[in-house]
Amino acid sequence: MREKGSLVDYEIRTDSLTTRVGAILPMLNTDEACKDVYEDLQVIQPLCYHLNGSVRGKLAISQEDLQWLSSRYDYYVEEVGEVIKQFLLPQGSEVGSLLHICRSEAKKSYRALHKVSEERDVPEILFDYLGLLANVFFVMAVYSNQKHEVKEIPFISKSYPTKKKRKEEIR
Repeated sequence: MREKGSLVDYEIRTDSLTTRVGAILPMLNTDEACKDVYEDLQVIQPLCYHLNGSVRGKLAISQEDLQWLSSRYDYYVEEVGEVIKQFLLPQGSEVGSLLHICRSEAKKSYRALHKVSEERDVPEILFDYLGLLANVFFVMAVYSNQKHEVKEIPFISKSYPTKKKRKEEIR
């Protein structure tokens, strides 16, 4: 905990991510509507701990793990449809909201890993996995909200123009 390098910060971030995933599992244990999310999180949680040790120790995330996660992303994208083609507020059912927190934790872990990569070599697959994991948590959150009949709330940025806003500005 008193190390000067960024590695321990990354390990703390991925520990937090693993813990957040674990906090969702009891809520889904008896939720038939999201049985697939429950089963996928049971696979994802130990992989989060494997992310944790894969810099200091032996690389424990494989190409097969990445391919599996990619297939799960494709599954949820197909299930949620067009709603994810817009920015959405991170909210919803209790499970959906917690999955948004996991998404944020995955992004923080990615950023911490970037800091580590400035100090030592980091396997590229860890970046690929964490980036995809953040996206999987997002589509899982939207999917969980959908299954619990919670409507998504689009986010319209006042900071960045959308295609529609740009067309109106041109007129």
